[in-house]
Amino acid sequence: MRPRAARGWRRTTRTAALAAVLATTAAVVPDSGVAPEESVLVGMRHAQGLDAGRGTVWILAVGSDARPGQSMTRTRGDALQLIGIDPRTGAAAAIGIPRDSWVPIPGHGRGRVNSAMVYGGPQLLGRTVGNLVGIEPDYVFVTRFPFFEDMVDDIGGITVSNPRRFSDENLKPKGFATGRIRLNGYNAMAFARIRKTLAGGDFARSANQQRVLRGIQARVASQSGRPGFMERGVMSVLQHMSTGEGPATLFRLAQLVARVEPGRISTCIVPGSIGNVGGASIVRPDVAAARRYGNAARGDATLPPGC
Repeated sequence: MRPRAARGWRRTTRTAALAAVLATTAAVVPDSGVAPEESVLVGMRHAQGLDAGRGTVWILAVGSDARPGQSMTRTRGDALQLIGIDPRTGAAAAIGIPRDSWVPIPGHGRGRVNSAMVYGGPQLLGRTVGNLVGIEPDYVFVTRFPFFEDMVDDIGGITVSNPRRFSDENLKPKGFATGRIRLNGYNAMAFARIRKTLAGGDFARSANQQRVLRGIQARVASQSGRPGFMERGVMSVLQHMSTGEGPATLFRLAQLVARVEPGRISTCIVPGSIGNVGGASIVRPDVAAARRYGNAARGDATLPPGC
């Protein structure tokens, strides 16, 4: 066991390093008016900030389908995962939302859930997902896939458990093998995006996205004790992020991720059936199941087994 004085010295040193990082942020990070639109962190109106003693924090993670020249926060979301983290227990839950789910969008009738961001940006998407699951996120994090690739490369790649071999002639012609596989940034993106060749379609893709999230969490947790790892990561993200939340909030979110216990991660995909509206394929989500998952995870970020 480490001597108490040594542990205290390390905490003091880490705190001083973080203070230095935050103090210099204004000089090296563009403000929200000029920051490159590679990622966005939006606090919902009800968010009261992060407090490790106040229960589960919910984050809607969105992969934007924006093409070059398009606004990242006014295009459809290609990946939707509602993530809850309970800092008191180290539990985490991820509820996957099929992107073609046909749902009510406040003020805009009914449509695919991912189109909510086109109508009203990340906040309307957060409200729409909140209405489906019964949990409105505290934060919405939106990123372009190229930036997602860079983030995975910056943390040194990830490892995922792949249950079945699959490929895609455009994104990954040689495919992904079964078992535990190592992914760099590009391959993590491809693993999370491929849908057409998966037997389960959008549902199977959402499950793969959750495998990637597990891999990212495991990598961050394994490296979080290295001097400067968390601080460098926060600075790297901030240099490509537009947010009104500030570096302290981002650092605390990163700490939440690092504290998650791998054995306490639970995941579910909102089930549904394939339908057709106006000639377009949609998913009719099982709203009762979505609400059941939300009710189960609301208090302690724990989903029912086998959901």
